[in-house]
Order: sequence, then C-alpha cells, then structure tokens
Amino acid sequence: MSIPNPLMSAVDKVKNMVSGEKGGKIAQLDGFSRTVSKDDRITTDSGVKQTTADEWLRVNRDDKTGPMLLEDSYAREKIHRFDHERIPERVVHARGAGAFGNFRLFESAEDVTFAPVLTDTSRETPVFVRFSTVQGSRGSADTVRDVRGFAVKFYTQEGNWDIVGNNIPVFFIQDAIKFPDVIHAVKPEPHNEVPQGQSAHNNFWDFVYMHEEATHMYMWAMSDRAIPRSYRMMQGFGVNTFTLINKAGERHFVKFHFTPELGVHSLVWDEALKIAGQDPDFHRKDLWEAIENGAFPKWKFGIQTIPESKEHDFEFDILDATKVWPEDLVPVRYIGELELNRNVDEYFPQTEQVAFCTAHMVPGIAHSDDPLLQGRSFSYFDTQLSRLGINWQELPINRPVCPVMNFNRDGQGRQTITKGTVNYWPNRFEVRPPATVQEGAYHDPPQAVEGIKARTKSAKFREHYNQAQMFYNSLSPPEKTHVASAFAFELDHCDDPIVYERMSQRLADIDLELAQTVAEMVGGTKPTKATRANHGKKAKHLSQTEVQPDDPTIASRRVAIIIADGFDKVAYDAVKTALKASGALPFTIGPRRSEVFPAGAEKISGNGVQPEHHLEGMRSTLFDAIFVPGGAASIDTLQKSGRAIHWLREAFGHLKAIGATGEAVQLVAKALALPGVELSDNDKIVESYGVVTIANISPDSLKGAVTIAKEGTGFLQQFWYQISQHKNFARELDGLSSQVAY
Repeated sequence: MSIPNPLMSAVDKVKNMVSGEKGGKIAQLDGFSRTVSKDDRITTDSGVKQTTADEWLRVNRDDKTGPMLLEDSYAREKIHRFDHERIPERVVHARGAGAFGNFRLFESAEDVTFAPVLTDTSRETPVFVRFSTVQGSRGSADTVRDVRGFAVKFYTQEGNWDIVGNNIPVFFIQDAIKFPDVIHAVKPEPHNEVPQGQSAHNNFWDFVYMHEEATHMYMWAMSDRAIPRSYRMMQGFGVNTFTLINKAGERHFVKFHFTPELGVHSLVWDEALKIAGQDPDFHRKDLWEAIENGAFPKWKFGIQTIPESKEHDFEFDILDATKVWPEDLVPVRYIGELELNRNVDEYFPQTEQVAFCTAHMVPGIAHSDDPLLQGRSFSYFDTQLSRLGINWQELPINRPVCPVMNFNRDGQGRQTITKGTVNYWPNRFEVRPPATVQEGAYHDPPQAVEGIKARTKSAKFREHYNQAQMFYNSLSPPEKTHVASAFAFELDHCDDPIVYERMSQRLADIDLELAQTVAEMVGGTKPTKATRANHGKKAKHLSQTEVQPDDPTIASRRVAIIIADGFDKVAYDAVKTALKASGALPFTIGPRRSEVFPAGAEKISGNGVQPEHHLEGMRSTLFDAIFVPGGAASIDTLQKSGRAIHWLREAFGHLKAIGATGEAVQLVAKALALPGVELSDNDKIVESYGVVTIANISPDSLKGAVTIAKEGTGFLQQFWYQISQHKNFARELDGLSSQVAY
C-alpha cells in the first residue's frame, strides 16, 4: 500500500525556509506568559486589587493585636494557593533541568520514513529537552552515580513526537511488568528511606543479581557514563526499538541517537562525591550558564535502521532493550542536529510540568513489539494522570503547535472552550470527521501477528552475558579501572554478606580479573576461575574515549585563575582574554572577593581586579582547569595558603589541566612535590602529565592566536590542548594522582 507524504503548502515552506518553525512554540507560550513590572499592582486570582500583601485582616488596637478574621478572603486565598503549590513529583526522573531549542535535518531519511520531521530539510522544528537523574527525589544532588534521562519533545506540524530516552543505550529490564520491582529496588530502602539518590545499597544489588537480564545495564551504570561532567557532554539514546514506515509502506526497525558536539566526558568519582555536597545543582547551573553565555549545546542526531526482512539475522533479539545494536553491524547514520538555545522562563510550568510519553509519535514513526516500549507507552500516560490530571496535554508546555481537534471534553483543569452543539462522532453535521491517510492521518501498515498466548518471550531474550562482556572488553584501561572502583564502592555500602558475596561471584561471568579485584576490596570470596568464558569481542563507540569532538575545543570549559595581591597582570590579562576568545569561561579566584591588586599598582579602588569568588567560597571541583599567573608577592601569599595548595592538589588528583607561569611554577612544585612531574625552570615550556609550566616568561610568550593541537609549541597552545582533553588519565595509570593528598 502506498502512503503519500502529507505536503505543506508552498507558503508554509517559504516561511520555514526564512524563519523556520523554531519560533512557533515560543510564540505560543508567550500567549500564556506574564512579565512582572513596577507598574503592576497585586490582585487576587479573580483580579481585585489589594492594598497590602503583608497583614491579615484582624481585630486590632494600638496596644493589642487581636484575632485574625476568616472573612479575609485574600489572605485565605494566598495561603490556600501556597498549600497547593506542589504536585506529586515524578516517581522516577524527579530531578531535572530543561531548555528550549530546535531540530534541523541535514539529510532526508525518506528512504525509510515519510515523517516530515525526518524528511523535510527545509524545516526547523522547535523542541524542549529535559535532562534528569532517575533514582533521587527532586531535592537530591545532580552528580550522583545514576542513569540520566534525555527526553526530547519535538513540536512538529503533524503533532508532538517524544523521544523519552537516557544517556545509556540499554535498560535494566526487558519487560515493562518489572518496572515496579526495579524502581522499588533502586529507590531508598523502605524501612529507613536510605540511601537517597544512589544505588549503593542491599536491595538494588540483590535485585540485579537475582535478575540476570540487568547484567549488561549495571556494567554501564558502573562505568563513567553514570557520572557525566555535564548534560551537554553526554549521549542520548532512545533505548527502545521503534519502527519507521516509508511512502511505499515498508517498515524498518530503528534506534535513535544523540551524540554531543563537545564529546562524551565524565567526572571522576571523588570529584562527583564532593560536588554533590559543594554544589548539588552543578549540572543544572552548567546547562543554564552555557546557554546564557551563547555556548549553545548541540548534538548530532542519528538513526540505526534494520529492514523488517532482516529482523532475525542477529544473535540477539533486536527488540530487547537490554541489548545494543553494535555499530560494526548496524552503523549510525547521522542526519540532523539538535541545538538548545533558550533557557526556561519559569521552572515549574515548563520544566516540572512538561510531560513526555513514548506513545507520542507522528505518521511515519511507530511502535515495535519491544515489550519494554509497549509497557512504557501505557505507563507514561498513566503517570501523567496522577501528576497533572486528565488535561495534562493542554498545559502550555505540552500543547502541540498544530491544531488539536477531537471530542474529548471536561475533566479537572480543562482549558479549551469548544463552541457548538455536538460533542460526539458521528454527528448529523458531519463536523470533525476522522482524517484520511491522504490527509496525513496516523496509520500503521498491516502486520501479520501469530504465536501462542503465554507469559514468555522469544529464546534470544534469555541470553544476558555476551553484550555485558563486549561492553567491558571495549573499555579503555582507565575506564576498566573506574568500573572496578565503582563496584568496590557500591558493594562496600552493602552490609548484607549475601549481597556482596553473590555479586563477587557474578562478576566472574564477565571478567575474572574484575571479579577478583572487586571481591578482594569488598570482602567477598575471591573467584579462582571464570564461570563463563569471555568471548573477547569488542564494538565501536562503547568506550566514551571514542566519542570525542571532531576538532579539539575548550568552548564552555570553566577555567579558574587564582591570584593574590601582587599578581602578574600581563599574564593574567593575556590568558583571560585568550580563554574568552576561545569560548571558555574564565573565573578569577582570590583570597577575598573584594579587589585584588596587581604587582606595582597602588592599592586604591579601581586599580585592582574583583574576583568572581574567593578560595573558601569555591573549590577546584567546580572547574575544568586551573591557571596561576606569577608575581612574587602573589605567589608568596598563595604558598602560605593551605586552601590554595589544596586547590592545586585536588585538581591534579582529579586529572585536570594545570597551567602556571613565572613564580607560580614554585607554587605548583610545592603543591605536587612529585618527582615524576617535570616543571619548567627556565624559558622553556614544559608539559608533563597535563601540567604546563614556563618559569621565565616574556611578553611574547602568551601572544598570538591559539590553535589547539597536540603538537602546539606555545604555552597557550599546549595548555589549551590539555584542557580540551578533559582529563589526563596518564596520571592515574602511572599512579601519580593517588600519591597526592586531596
């Protein structure tokens, strides 16, 4: 059966080519927006102006305050509204951050779908994206070890399309019936509501041991993917298998991918732990800051497709959400770009009330028989009812930009007012009839279904270890070290010996050396042989070290510049200016937040530099790199500051780039005191384990445009390159980072 691609009018196409659709959603939201001004006057919700918002109406005398009166309807309304400000938080993904943006298509996918959002390259589709943690409550920290939600709402001309994904391509379970169990297990334990926002407890590890299909997923969860540096530096995956349908009615299975322009980067575990206490909103702030500074996050959008005729050509079931489609077998085809470029105006009505559903698809995109997807599509509708009410899709953030026309009526929170005398179909006026396929109606081509009604799945769903081994085999040496450390941390927090003993043995199904390392750390019995042979296979892009920017960049990187009175202003100005020119975000850190004066300057107001923060108000954990300019008096002060020394030691321990010029090299030497780290003692630039120094600096040392390249010869080039690499893992592999107390 041939299914035509619904065409836009010529006028609409011209409009989209000129300005895109991207403003459509913002314009719609503006109709619901209000800006507070000095000309406003406080009113009740019914619009009546009020003389005060500070005093309840009461019986009163000058010498005695009497009882309040219930007749004060304004005061009662104010309290009533406050009492009901909170709605039930999401059961999972409660803590999140969101932003607006747009989606551009660079290559039509008309060979596999007729969905205009994936075929019309003249469009710019407005989107809203919400990132989140999974386990914790709304008040938990951003940097806990957890899966991250990556949900995208496309406001297309054919209706809303939601990709409700994660930053990890697989999940813990194959069948949606296990949702309550896996979430109950990972949530705080019921007897004491502990721990919050983490999986390091008995119930979670008991569940995943008992549930072998979770094996692949918990390997990912123990990897660096679960502690991302930023929402902007993590991949997004649709997780489930969907289908695409082309104009000829041919069906392809599909998985959706978002790959960040900045590459995939993570925190180290000690860094993540500390940030959770020092700045629990670290990821939220990072996203907001980047957009406010014009460093708009971007992701390449890609699809993996398999023709329906090849569904059974693989050793795994392509409908199994605990499996990836290895890119060696099914390459990712990148066809578009997602950009976030506008922060929300108000968190609650936008980020909190946005509601996603995997069943939100547009013509040309459809379900598969993925058992997890089918259950999710029921669950997401259901959960929005308890959070937002039956009319949740009428909330401004959830409204489609295309017309909504049906006979749904009434219910709590109904906003649409429909005129006329009929509210049903068919009706004698023949109003609002169903659409035809030619008019763009959603339609699934016929599909044969046969089998036996039973509570089971196909045989391929019963294999749970091949891809867990493949994932681990594909990791780089530092990543494997981090996985072992993550297991050691998590199981150390399990106080039931059955739990950590079982997991110590289970890991021998993945890798014997891993199992032995973890067992020794957590007190389990050390396995002596592998319980399952490792097949040795690897796959592309499972290691995040293989998902890096096309060109090295330091754009949006946060760089701390540490100074004290008497600092070298020439070096300070040169590096700060160059950082800004490269799109990085420099922050001056001093002993105090009042002015800090450069060498030779009279200490009067206006002659100094006002730092953004002082050493005690911030920590190195909140920055990607540190630069310290010289200046004898400045360095003398910083050498006597335990906190300044700690900043450098901690940054070194967290594998971050460190740059120092002039006398500041002495400060680095005192802080690190490691014979394996070489430092400059003349006018030669020395780079050693990501520490870039030059002791004798000249005015020309910091001049010129900066081209980021490994073979760069200038100080800025070498320092920039080390920042662009995010972490210097050689420090860790050579045992240097563990020799520094931080």
